Amino acid sequence: MAERSTAAVDVADNSGEQPLTAKADQATADGVAKNPERDTDSDRAQGSGGAEGPGRHASPPELHSGHKLARRYRLEECVTRLDGFSSWRAVDEKLRRAVGVHILPADHARARSVLAAARSSALLGDPRFVQVLDAVEENDLVYVVHEWLPDATELSTLLAGGPLEPHDAYQLVSQIASAMAAAHREGLAHLRLNPNAVLRASTGQWRIRGLAVNAALRGISSDTPQRTDTEAIGALLYAALTQRWPYENDAYGLSGLPKDLGLIPPDQVRAGVHRGLSELAMRALANDGATASRHEAACTTPEELVKAIGEMPRIRPPEPAFTAPPEYQRTTYQQGTYGRQAPHPGATQPITPPPPPLQSRTGKVLKWAVSALLIAALGLGSWQLADALMDHGGKSDDTHKSQTTDNGDKNPKKPSSGRPVAIKSARDFDPFSADHSEKPEGIGKAIDNDPSTYWQTDFYLSPELGNLKPGVGMVIDLGKVQQVGKVTVTFVGETSVELRAAGADAVSEPTAFEAFGKAASGSGTTVELKPGKSLKSRYLLIWLTKLPYDGGDQWRGRVADVKVTS
Repeated sequence: MAERSTAAVDVADNSGEQPLTAKADQATADGVAKNPERDTDSDRAQGSGGAEGPGRHASPPELHSGHKLARRYRLEECVTRLDGFSSWRAVDEKLRRAVGVHILPADHARARSVLAAARSSALLGDPRFVQVLDAVEENDLVYVVHEWLPDATELSTLLAGGPLEPHDAYQLVSQIASAMAAAHREGLAHLRLNPNAVLRASTGQWRIRGLAVNAALRGISSDTPQRTDTEAIGALLYAALTQRWPYENDAYGLSGLPKDLGLIPPDQVRAGVHRGLSELAMRALANDGATASRHEAACTTPEELVKAIGEMPRIRPPEPAFTAPPEYQRTTYQQGTYGRQAPHPGATQPITPPPPPLQSRTGKVLKWAVSALLIAALGLGSWQLADALMDHGGKSDDTHKSQTTDNGDKNPKKPSSGRPVAIKSARDFDPFSADHSEKPEGIGKAIDNDPSTYWQTDFYLSPELGNLKPGVGMVIDLGKVQQVGKVTVTFVGETSVELRAAGADAVSEPTAFEAFGKAASGSGTTVELKPGKSLKSRYLLIWLTKLPYDGGDQWRGRVADVKVTS
């Protein structure tokens, strides 16, 4: 078993920074547990030890609660003031939602790198990361606006109540490794993955905060970013399985390992730890050439870790607990008595005499009389109804048609002619994401009259798009206002979809979701969307609301063909 070096106290130490102390790590856990955006003493230690200076000559901006940035972001609460920059909880008054904001002077030594990191992270657009919404330089300030997730819980807070169940730990490492593999394919690293940077949303999805930006704010870099992030994922899994931090020093509210023992496997730290997950954590943690586990080779990149997870037997969620129904209460009967228990053996039970015969016969006569009256009333009503239908049957159809024409929709639906309507162009439509973009490069494949090709969405972690947005789709331009009788959409996999349309008076393609009114909806692999009333429009929105399974705990929409007829 390989001995641990002191440089492994925190993954950021790979950048050449000084190891953290136990006191600093404990401050980290205590401070962040109170506020998910708050930096702590360990952050200060990291920020002061990087290769890039902290900008000592740049004084932090004098800001206060109520201050507005870009006449839009109102600062509410300062959660961090550290090393020349500050972080705030704020309100986006334009969209009426909470956001987080990092602010630093434009002449700060790290201002350029922070802007570059924020813009690169925003371009990734992966819903598994907390999204960067804005990155701006104005009025001698640089600020980065990101999502604020009030319903999410940090991993450090979850672990305060004990280790995770095997299925939850499996979901954690699977989702985090997959997300970081995607980020590294785009040239992005985190370098500060820890229990405070990993959040679990109320939907159960795991999300990562501070991709590239947190490291840039503190001047952290690494010559081996993939190995750094892989080791950090291993530490997260280790902590999730054992409720212990896999190094000697305490950190993030977790106790460290006993000194002089080295890095021991999780299943030797706590009884009942899943053997496969224990070995996986070791393969990710000991990735510097030492023996990663008892049998397997080390994982040095998130991609290798994803592959190793895929080779494991799938860990299924625990069966729901069965609650037994209340015990059936047997009712006892004895000698005409109802609802009372029989006396103990040998006791004398009083006999209740039967009712007088006259009372019994009177009750029977009354029942027969009521029954006869009901039968007579029903027969009379049926005869009158049949007579009315026979007298007026010839007029019923004409009356119905007249009422439909006179009192129905002012815009009755015209019969479909079935004539094909040419599609001039199409574009992706995602108004609820940061960059308003959803795989635009493949949009033409949905209208190329070739069902073997398709336009696909990003992947999400639930059929309802990870509960990140109400839907995503594509806008069809018919070239001019035309009568729309039916839109047929062919999908790869069963998909729920809505047909929405802009008004006939729209002079240009709308950019707001509210500009498209709902005309029809359906679900399936080939869905015929027929508006309930006459529809004339130039711009149609194919709006996907529920996506099919794509394997690997991912869901993705694929539109293979779209046809419009009048």
